[in-house]
Amino acid sequence: MDEEWSNNACRGYVIKAMENCGFHAKEIRQVLTELYEVFDFCAVEEAADYFENWQS
Repeated sequence: MDEEWSNNACRGYVIKAMENCGFHAKEIRQVLTELYEVFDFCAVEEAADYFENWQS
């Protein structure tokens, strides 16, 4: 995979997924606000590990 990591691309994926699940704009904005915070305090590797071990 030659695609470069982009926080904005990640935000776009989150928005699309939430819209597809029927979330409202207010809820999406709330999640995006939290996502900005998470990007500041969580490294890419840590986020990947969190995802891989989520609910296991």
